[in-house]
Order: sequence, then structure tokens, then C-alpha cells
Amino acid sequence: MSNPSSGRVVLNHSTHITGLIPILEKLTKHPGIQTITPAVIGRAKGHCPKLQLKVSVPIRGGFKLIARHGKTFQEVFIITSCKQDELEDAIAQIIK
Repeated sequence: MSNPSSGRVVLNHSTHITGLIPILEKLTKHPGIQTITPAVIGRAKGHCPKLQLKVSVPIRGGFKLIARHGKTFQEVFIITSCKQDELEDAIAQIIK
């Protein structure tokens, strides 16, 4: 069983951006993060050579993030008590 203070990643899709799930797993260990759900995957204009994860908009109870890698994007929903700047800092620490 996982640590009660850590969140969880909900894997309800069969496809994800390469390298995204390990980053989300690390993000669940950040205090205040309850649930992370990767969602819609699609094609983006332009090319992003390495994986990027940025906070897009606030949603009820958390934030929507956009993950990009190559020509692919994926929406990620995070239910958290963190403020936006805390979440951005946590993502920056994990990705660097």
C-alpha cells in the first residue's frame, strides 16, 4: 500500500506521452497532491524536443496541465491543495 500522504496517478488511458508517467509518479510524492489524471492526447503544432509540463488553467480543486513532447500534447488534471506557484516549483524540480 502507498504512503497515505502521497497522491496517486489514475491510469485510465492506454496511451501516454513517453516519459510522462514517471514524472507524474514523482509528483504524487509532493505534499498536497491527491490525484493526477492524464487525459486527452493529441497532435500539436510545432515541435517540442524534450518533455515539457506546464500549468494551464485552474480547475475546481486543482489545475489542468499540458504536457508536450515532439508533436504530441496531453492534458493532465491534478487535484491538489497546492497553490499554482508551489505546483510549478515542484514540476520544475522534477523535470530539471
